Amino acid sequence: MRALRLEEIGRLSLVELDEVSPAPGEVVVETIATGICGSDIHGYTGHNGRRVPGQIMGHETVGRIAAVGADVSRDRYRVGALVTVNPVVVPPERVRAFEGREQHDPRRRVIGVDPAFVSAFAERYAVPVTNVVVLPELANPLHAALIEPLAVAIHAVHRVGGVEGQAVLVIGGGPIGQSCVLAAIRDGAERVFVSEPNEARRSICSSLGAEVIDPSGADVPQSVSELTGGLGADVAIDAVGNTATISDALRSTMLGGRVCLVGMAQPNVALDAYRISTDERVLVGSFTYPAKTFEEAAAWVSEGTVDLNVLVSDVVAPEFADAAFARLARTLDVAGKVLIRFAPDGAETGSDAGAAAPLRAAADAS
Repeated sequence: MRALRLEEIGRLSLVELDEVSPAPGEVVVETIATGICGSDIHGYTGHNGRRVPGQIMGHETVGRIAAVGADVSRDRYRVGALVTVNPVVVPPERVRAFEGREQHDPRRRVIGVDPAFVSAFAERYAVPVTNVVVLPELANPLHAALIEPLAVAIHAVHRVGGVEGQAVLVIGGGPIGQSCVLAAIRDGAERVFVSEPNEARRSICSSLGAEVIDPSGADVPQSVSELTGGLGADVAIDAVGNTATISDALRSTMLGGRVCLVGMAQPNVALDAYRISTDERVLVGSFTYPAKTFEEAAAWVSEGTVDLNVLVSDVVAPEFADAAFARLARTLDVAGKVLIRFAPDGAETGSDAGAAAPLRAAADAS
């Protein structure tokens, strides 16, 4: 079977691996498509140290059940069923102790991050059945590859205590920021602002219902102050995660406001501590999600009430994955999510597989 292996920092290759078989309690998923996460890009460049050469990455995925192991219900986990996979794996003996906060288990493993897993940038891979979420047949199966980043966004909104009736600033209008816009609106936010330097990303966020700010031409805290009549935002969600964006988040919220750090651009940042202590702001972190939140995101996508096509900018074949990674690593000009598509499965998007040409052309020209 084909798989994308990180051969070395800055280079993926398409390789042939042995076929996988399910162990007891496992399901083999045949991949339809898997999204390229920002953390995958940082792993590809070596920026975050959370990926290693030789591993098969990928965790934002949709596929179909290809085989099931012993002790797995053939009725509930039917071969051919459409599924997505929650990548946060908790040891079976610890599931009860960490129920509802699985991401807090220090022994958790994350599919696509832990190099021991052959993950979703492969045609087929085996996962614990407890991490498989069976979906109804979607009008566009590719939308299920967006469940994971939407779960990240829903959890970030939960971490700040909800945003109903409030003004929310999202910093960073890339795929996670776009998902945060949708999650905030879904939670009842009265207004959502997005700070994003890239025009195409601002356009997507605007189409989702956000009021956009170009930080390259305006002071973000001042802009938010003007938009809110001097009050500031109730909540800021930083989907970038560097010193400058955290500073903007803290200075753009009202006294006593809440800030959620979900982006991970820098492992170490400088903080203006007075903006937390003397102004009594709350700064919380957000990483992945509990299983119930992942299932909440899956149910949301399954409802089909949100047009998710706008979130997908490109769909490329595995042969062009390295070119896609290389472009995403050096530029922000790809506005939305890029999916690596292993199987046609009748799934289409607004860009469709033919839209891979711009990525290929840019890579060939570089």
